Amino acid sequence: MPVDMNGYWKMVSNDNFEDYMKALDVNVAIRKIALLLKPDKDIVQDGDHLTIKTLSTFKNYNMDFHVGKEFEEDLTGVDDRKCMTTVTWEGDKLVCVQKGEIEGRGWTQWVEGDQLHLELRAGGAVCKQVFKKT
Repeated sequence: MPVDMNGYWKMVSNDNFEDYMKALDVNVAIRKIALLLKPDKDIVQDGDHLTIKTLSTFKNYNMDFHVGKEFEEDLTGVDDRKCMTTVTWEGDKLVCVQKGEIEGRGWTQWVEGDQLHLELRAGGAVCKQVFKKT
């Protein structure tokens, strides 16, 4: 049985986010704004169907998927690209591979106690974010 990621999560740390955004070729003005934000995550998990909402005062991003099924992800509002995305369970971790223009793009997400850990990867850059369940 996969780990339960349901809940509302508030960001507590965001390490190396600027380098991650540079690897995605996000323009400097958007990077400056994004660095000031502390987005929340609202996760609804029903078995292998997940909806992950990233919520901020600047932009919101919704990701709705079934684990193990490839889908076209529209990243408008993130870096304005489309990619073919697959999310799988590796033990208690969700691992996402995003195939497209950026090499090595994806993320890994897991829960430890009352914290949600998210490691974002793109073009050799790694950003580590931590969220606390509310």
